[in-house]
Amino acid sequence: MADFDYDLFVIGGGSGGVRCARIAAGHGARVGIAEEARWGGTCVNVGCVPKKIMVQASEYGRLAEDSRGFGWDASPGVHDWASLIAHKDREILRLNGIYTRMLDGSGVTRHEARAVFTGPHALEVGGRTVTAERIVIATGGLPAIQPPIEGMHLGIMSDDAFELPALPRRVVMVGGGYIGMEFAGIFHGLGAEVDVVYRQPLPLRGFDHDLREALAQGVAEQGIRLHPSQTVHRVEAAGDARRVTLSNGHVIEADLVFFAVGRVPKTAGLGLEEAGVATDSRGAVVVDARNVTSQPHIFALGDVSNKLNLTPVAIAEGHHLADRLFGPGQPRTWALDPVATAVFSNPPLATVGLTEEQAVQHGAMDIYIAQFTPMRHVMSGRARKTMMKMIVDQASQRVMGVHMLGDDVAEMMQGIGVALVAGATKQDFDRTIGIHPTSAEEFVTMRTVTRVAPAAQASRAAE
Repeated sequence: MADFDYDLFVIGGGSGGVRCARIAAGHGARVGIAEEARWGGTCVNVGCVPKKIMVQASEYGRLAEDSRGFGWDASPGVHDWASLIAHKDREILRLNGIYTRMLDGSGVTRHEARAVFTGPHALEVGGRTVTAERIVIATGGLPAIQPPIEGMHLGIMSDDAFELPALPRRVVMVGGGYIGMEFAGIFHGLGAEVDVVYRQPLPLRGFDHDLREALAQGVAEQGIRLHPSQTVHRVEAAGDARRVTLSNGHVIEADLVFFAVGRVPKTAGLGLEEAGVATDSRGAVVVDARNVTSQPHIFALGDVSNKLNLTPVAIAEGHHLADRLFGPGQPRTWALDPVATAVFSNPPLATVGLTEEQAVQHGAMDIYIAQFTPMRHVMSGRARKTMMKMIVDQASQRVMGVHMLGDDVAEMMQGIGVALVAGATKQDFDRTIGIHPTSAEEFVTMRTVTRVAPAAQASRAAE
């Protein structure tokens, strides 16, 4: 390896790439990393972190209203969008600095430049050639509009939302995925009128059907207008406003059109063909279970491989890869099936394990469902239900999936994720003492089967 400039070179300074670089350097490898934009990648700069800050900001007006049910004389007041964005920017700058200090402290050589393959072991980085024995592609993804929509240049995509100069009064969200549903809640919670347009009958395609139904109902009860089974036919300028024509001919006037209709791996212009790295039809780097590409010395992790696009997964992949390549002994492992996740919509939801539609492919399932008004909203008077669902394999009694919609679900689901990774059965939940009074205790007090889902045929066809 002394014939190369680096033992390992990482393309991309996001969470997965930075973790891989740091751990490899800690094992004694000579490591370089290149980032052409801001350190921390999508999650820190235009993803999880700023989005969660904006979600939290959107909740305070509702909390002020809800407090009246508890005797407080409070009102939401007037929101200052510019102040929120300034505070958000300061936090991101702080995190950018943490990432660079962690890399510098671990001995990784940073390159604030674009890296492009010029050969299997060679890269052009900031105008000069560097070579590496092994290379990791961790460039992430970026928003895209597919297929193209007439007038789409008159709207924005998710990366643009964090830099808007002012809160729009009327927003049309195009897309019913997690980004669309989260930003619908953000804008509505901060005072905007919001319409959401999506081509499926329910939002969040791929999630459990009952969860999707509960989300659609909960979102509508918050005052967000839903337009299911529709697409955007055309967007036109109407002075400073926008006129959005749907596939059914319905026209919506808005101040902002926000396209949240998908993301694609960020591989264009990387020179992958020069390195002999294969990609699929969507541009994702093709990898095996060990993150190895078509070249045995080149690896890809995170969203660029389009396997399980979650920041903690990319971090786990990067850590494991660095241990495997340079560490002593057996590398640390992670459970990537199941993986708990959350959607910070309004109301929020969280899930781990199989959907009902997936689970019945493995056998007959007992379905447990609880739906209730939590104590907080009995007092606040807000129309906000909690829904909890557990899917249990009849033969083994193993819990195959857990899904929940309501307040604080992400915090609850992390612990449930541990239980499912450990292979917990329904009886393990039943013999666990609940914490009272909480919504979470419902998971250990479910006694009556709501319905039985027969093997190999879901109660509803998956969309």
